Amino acid sequence: MNGKSEITEKYLGLYKDNIDKISSISAPFINTFRASSFEKFSELGIPSKKNEAYKYTNLDIFFNHDYENYFMPVPSDFIKAEKFRCEVTDLDTYGVVLLNGFYPTLNEKLRQLPGGVWIGSLNEAAIKFPDKFEQHFGKYAKSETDGLIHLNTAMASDGVFIYIPEGVTLTKPVQVVNLVQSDDDMFNQHRNLIIAEKNSNFSIIICDHTLSPQKFLTNAVTEVFVGENAHFDIIRVQNEHNNACKITNTFIHQEKNSVTSSNNITLHGGLIRNSTYHYLGGEGAESYSYGLFLGDKWQHIDNFVNVDHAFPHCTSNQLFKGVLDDMSTGAFNGRIFVRPDAQGTLAYQRNNNILLTDDAKMDTKPQLEIYADDVKCSHGATIGQLNDDALFYLQSRGINKREARLMLMFGFAHEVIQNIKIEPLRERMDNLVMQRLKGELSRCASCMVKCG
Repeated sequence: MNGKSEITEKYLGLYKDNIDKISSISAPFINTFRASSFEKFSELGIPSKKNEAYKYTNLDIFFNHDYENYFMPVPSDFIKAEKFRCEVTDLDTYGVVLLNGFYPTLNEKLRQLPGGVWIGSLNEAAIKFPDKFEQHFGKYAKSETDGLIHLNTAMASDGVFIYIPEGVTLTKPVQVVNLVQSDDDMFNQHRNLIIAEKNSNFSIIICDHTLSPQKFLTNAVTEVFVGENAHFDIIRVQNEHNNACKITNTFIHQEKNSVTSSNNITLHGGLIRNSTYHYLGGEGAESYSYGLFLGDKWQHIDNFVNVDHAFPHCTSNQLFKGVLDDMSTGAFNGRIFVRPDAQGTLAYQRNNNILLTDDAKMDTKPQLEIYADDVKCSHGATIGQLNDDALFYLQSRGINKREARLMLMFGFAHEVIQNIKIEPLRERMDNLVMQRLKGELSRCASCMVKCG
């Protein structure tokens, strides 16, 4: 085994069995990264709990499984995906549907939106925009500790590419719907690249769904470049079944005076691991990172956030909240890193959690690593139950205990939801969160496929 775990050996074998097929349908430039990334993955392997960043998350339950195939699509696979609709009432978006990480062959591979914005298949864009790819692809998704990022670079061949030219404001958000569907248990990966040039303004909504009850493992990486004075918002909504494991790594690189926000809302999923890396790479950059997760049964939800203050006078704010019921578990690992030259830094971090049962468990680890003198940084974390005094107050006003509990939980959750800038989506998230808190199956407003 050469010191490698059996689980790591399994995925090394998966790479060797499929790399020829993957490379044959991929752009040559993307293929140039595969060999070195495979070597790096071979060195690091699948993260275990010995890895400090994965201290509270056991990946073995999903990674130590024999998946029947590594998805390679044919046109017929996309028929169901084309019929899928995940629309929020009154939300006007440019829609994109991915099936098991691949852009549908039934659609135009690349299309141009108003203002010269391009959106479409990552693989196709690598051929059409070689200069943009050489400048940005593989430049931000880097890690010396997490082998899953390198596994994605070694094996992923498609995903979504979005390019927003300098000075362009896209008035409607882009909505990317990630569908996972197969008759067999399946491991799949996708890679996304978003380039928002200076003075641009852009929002993206990513929705994760499962269409069939099989066991699914998804390992996704998204790279984002945000140019000088640009504004960028990303909202991810996760609603998958208990047999699904979703690993996401999002790398956001910011230039001078740019403003970004990321918001991960996890409604449902067996094992969820969201990692968000903010690099404040220019003076005056601002970063806002939010998260809300709701767990029950034996679900596990882990959020990892790393904010790197590399330049002076930058601002960051992290707010993550969780409500855990039954035997569910959660984890939050947030890090603020302030480099020696990053004077004038403002950085805040807060993680608040409610446990509804004695069997629910939450681990939280806020971190500050500061090497500059002129900074204002703070962090805090709480794990507790609903406020008995507030509960009593509501009941004394004639509200029954169940409704009073729901009101308190919803008020707790809404602090995160209110940071969604797109009003129709914000209202829909309020409704979905209330459904979830009531124990109802949360579905998007007009999904034709009722995913469980």
